[in-house]
Amino acid sequence: MSILLTGVAGFIGMHTARRLLDRGEQVIGVDVINAYYDPALKHARLATLEGADGFTFEKLDFSDRDAMLDLVQRHPDIDRVVHLGAQAGVRYSIEQPVDYLTSNLTGQLVIMETCRAMMGRSGGCRSFVYASSSSVYGANRQMPFSLQQRTDHPVSFYGATKKAGEVMAHSYAHLYRIPSTGLRFFTVYGPWGRPDMSPYIFTSRIINGEAIQVFNNGEMSRDFTYIDDIVTGVVAALDTPPVEDNGYEDNEAGAPHRLYNLGNNRSVPLMDYIRVIEQACGRQAVIDFRPLQPGDVLETYADIDASTRDLGYAPTTTIEIGIPRFVAWYRGYHGV
Repeated sequence: MSILLTGVAGFIGMHTARRLLDRGEQVIGVDVINAYYDPALKHARLATLEGADGFTFEKLDFSDRDAMLDLVQRHPDIDRVVHLGAQAGVRYSIEQPVDYLTSNLTGQLVIMETCRAMMGRSGGCRSFVYASSSSVYGANRQMPFSLQQRTDHPVSFYGATKKAGEVMAHSYAHLYRIPSTGLRFFTVYGPWGRPDMSPYIFTSRIINGEAIQVFNNGEMSRDFTYIDDIVTGVVAALDTPPVEDNGYEDNEAGAPHRLYNLGNNRSVPLMDYIRVIEQACGRQAVIDFRPLQPGDVLETYADIDASTRDLGYAPTTTIEIGIPRFVAWYRGYHGV
C-alpha cells in the first residue's frame, strides 16, 4: 500500500518522505513547486528522493480537485495521506492573504475530499495526518500552550487559516469517519530548512557580516523543534490513527479526530538562540533591533503531554545540537 504526501519538495515534506522510504514505504509525493522562495532549493530537496525505491513524484497543485481525484484513481493502493503542503509564513500572510485562501483553505478542503473519495473503496483511508501550527494559539500568554486553551483569536491570517483547517478536518472526521490527526508544529528548523525562517536568515547574514534584524529588542522566546524530532512525531501520528468513541473529552460525537502539539517542550530566549548561531558560525552578529512586527507573538512553548502519552513523542535535540547541524548543512549547500 502507498502513502500520499503533499508538500514533498518542502522542508518537512522531504524529511518525512525520506523517513518513510527508509522504512520501506511506497510514497507518492505531490508538490507544485511554487516560487514563494527559490525553487532551486525545492528541486535540490527532490533530488535527494528521486531514484529511491518506492518513490513517485507528481507535480501538481493539491488545491486542484480534479487533479487530486484523478491521482487517487490512478493509484488505488493509496490508503494513507500526509498533508504537509501549505502556504507558509506569518508575515507574508499579511501581504498576500489570497495565496493562503487558495492553498490553506481550498487546498485543505480538496485533500479532505480526496480522503472522502478513498473511503468509498476497499481499504479506505486508514489515516489522514495534516499540518497545523502553533500560530493557532495567537497571543495567548498562558504557558505552555496546551490543547485545552482557546485558539479562536489568531493574530495572523496564517494562524487563522490553520485554525480553520483544524475545524474543517473535525467536520469531515465526524461526517465521513475519516481517522484524522492535526499536528501543531512549533518553529521547526534543521538541514534543508526554509530560507524565510530565522535560522537560515541569521546564518546567512552572520556568515556574510551583514546585520540581522531582531524584533521587540530581542525580548521574545520560541520553542525551537529540530526536524528529526518533528518527523518522528509525524510518522507516529500516521501509525496511530484515532479511533471513535474512546473517551476523550474533546471528542464530540465520537469523531475520529485528534490534535497534538509537536514542539521541543522548552522555550528558548531569542538572544540565547542567536548566541548559539554565532558560536556555530564562528562570528559575532551585528544586530539591528526593531519593534515587534504585526502578526508576531512574544513566546511559544508547547505542552506535549498528549503527544507523549498517545504517540510516544519525546524530542531529544536541543539547539546546541541542532543549530550546528543546520549551519554545517548551510555551509555545504552554499559552499561557504
